[in-house]
Amino acid sequence: MKFILGTKVNMTQIFDEAGMVHPVTALKASPMTVTAIKTVATDGYNAIQVGYGTRGAKNINKAQLGQMNGGNFMYLREVRTEGEPTFKIGDSIDLTTFATGDTVTVSSISKGKGFQGAVKRYGFKGGPRSHGQKHSEREPGSIGGGGRDGGRVAKGKRMAGRMGGDRITTKGLTVVSVKPETGEIFIRGSVPGRRGTLVEVNG
Repeated sequence: MKFILGTKVNMTQIFDEAGMVHPVTALKASPMTVTAIKTVATDGYNAIQVGYGTRGAKNINKAQLGQMNGGNFMYLREVRTEGEPTFKIGDSIDLTTFATGDTVTVSSISKGKGFQGAVKRYGFKGGPRSHGQKHSEREPGSIGGGGRDGGRVAKGKRMAGRMGGDRITTKGLTVVSVKPETGEIFIRGSVPGRRGTLVEVNG
């Protein structure tokens, strides 16, 4: 099982031994601690629960402290395992499980952009810029009318609304470099989210 939690730092570029440049996203990933074990016999599925990051104990209620087994972690996440987990509570998981060239799947929350129009949200081209059109450059156009059920707006019609802030999963990314001693992993390409976003990396 290859899994790590990290925070997005920024984008940069790395040159390989052949002199080729790779655009990469840098992630900071400190070791995770196993806080609970889930098995088919007790929970109906196999998984481990891990804690990542730290925060003040005064900001954690007793129920959460019980889930963390006395730790004061910023995040708790569950990771499914194929068979019964071989980890024990208190074990540490770090970047040593990853290597250069690994193909990974990355999940994180994308940047929230608030309420946006259809042109930005869906890439609509907007209205014509000539022939007497004065203020319709970024209008969505017709959303229904008499020709469709007496003017009813169809369900799922792409219109203005909240954009971003969604969980995005990107598959098939490549690990370009791993530095376990500094807790850094560099993944080729872009990763959703702003700087400081929690990122899940699955091998």
